[in-house]
Amino acid sequence: MTTIAPSPLVPVEQAAPRRATWFRQPALVIGLGITGTIVLLAVLAPWISGYNPNQQNIASSLLGPSAQHLLGTDDLGRDEFTRLLYGARVDLQVGFLAVLFPFIIGTFLGSLAGYFGKWVDLVIMRVVDIVVAFPFYVLIIALVFVLGPGQRSIYIAITAVGWVSYARIVRGEILVAKQQEYVLAAQSGGLSSARIILRHVLPNVITQNVVYAMSDIVQDILAIVTLSYLGLGIAPPTADWGSMIAEGQNFLTTQWELATVPGFAVVLTGIGLSLLGDGLADVLRVDRR
Repeated sequence: MTTIAPSPLVPVEQAAPRRATWFRQPALVIGLGITGTIVLLAVLAPWISGYNPNQQNIASSLLGPSAQHLLGTDDLGRDEFTRLLYGARVDLQVGFLAVLFPFIIGTFLGSLAGYFGKWVDLVIMRVVDIVVAFPFYVLIIALVFVLGPGQRSIYIAITAVGWVSYARIVRGEILVAKQQEYVLAAQSGGLSSARIILRHVLPNVITQNVVYAMSDIVQDILAIVTLSYLGLGIAPPTADWGSMIAEGQNFLTTQWELATVPGFAVVLTGIGLSLLGDGLADVLRVDRR
């Protein structure tokens, strides 16, 4: 009777944990390329163009595109390409700052509502329900109309309306996270609520707010452009894409580029930021798995 020798145990190679590589995410790479190019052009505007964006020259009004004026001039003789670059500086700056305040306030209030619950959650979420009951743009236009045109009014209006989305997102994430073992262990260890929220809970749930902020910037830029188009946004003669579209719409049949190019810039910026948000969400999703 022959005996079969047991085969030696061959160690099975354990699969390495999957790591997210941002350069393998097409949406993130394209979004970074588009957004980075627009931001770079806006930052380098004084060196790219030697014209003053607000300097009027009636003798050179409504000129077509040329070597001296790449996109021509508007009805007041101002270089359209220069105003496009400086308009990007204004709209991007206001758009990014307008997201910062709602992000901080919404994350703070949403954390309190999700972690403490009870009457804290009841009060905060009832305020959220009241704000959500009104359309976003209608409420912002109404607030800016009451406060008056200008950047300060835009910041106040967008902050008063925009924080609710961040609060709802982080509240939902914390409701799940506070049932996890690491949170229960921290509570059993006698750590303060503030320490648990800031050191243990928020780092694990705030990524969803970061991803949402990318798409929120698009919404805020559209709000800024809309307000400027209606005459409630950035005060003239400051270059702004919304006011450029409003001023150029009267010359669509002769100088169509005056309104079309700023509109295309708004669309391109929105596409870049949307792709950036989608790619960032994919990377963070892989990391969390």
